[in-house]
Amino acid sequence: MLNDALPNRYIEICIATQTLDLIENNTVINSYPVSTAKNGAGERMGSECTPRGWHKIRAKIGDKQPLNSVFVGRRATGEIYAPELSQEFPERDWILTRILWLGGMQSGVNRYGQVDSAWRYIYIHGCSDHLMQGKPESHGCIRMENADILHLFDQINVGELVYIHQAEQPLLASAENQGNVA
Repeated sequence: MLNDALPNRYIEICIATQTLDLIENNTVINSYPVSTAKNGAGERMGSECTPRGWHKIRAKIGDKQPLNSVFVGRRATGEIYAPELSQEFPERDWILTRILWLGGMQSGVNRYGQVDSAWRYIYIHGCSDHLMQGKPESHGCIRMENADILHLFDQINVGELVYIHQAEQPLLASAENQGNVA
């Protein structure tokens, strides 16, 4: 399926460039800065690395919650993030505004056993905007600015595909070079 031709619509996340692109009909329709894992790319449970390969949006969490809503265990806490809250709880990994929970699609690569992205709780999620410095800083997830995750969340559906890779060359360019895209 995914080796023969690119899907009509998917999200592409590039670890090298720290970008997330929403692609439709071979065209980037939106591009956002992201922050992937401080520990780099990797799939192993406990590695705190960002997993590579094909994923799908397993769940959309946080619809209708206010901007900067705080989530713990995929549930809104009722708190709204502010610098004072951050000072009160400096150890928290802030998951804010919306969550797109990823599930791996490639058995032995990012699905099942010690490499399962869903069991690792890998998300695309909002974070404290000051943490978005254009470099890898997360614990494995893909962090976005809150306004950006809100915008992306409203454009995609559960089941949509996500491709995460390390190389600077976009998937679309790779497919065109191999003759996979018309």
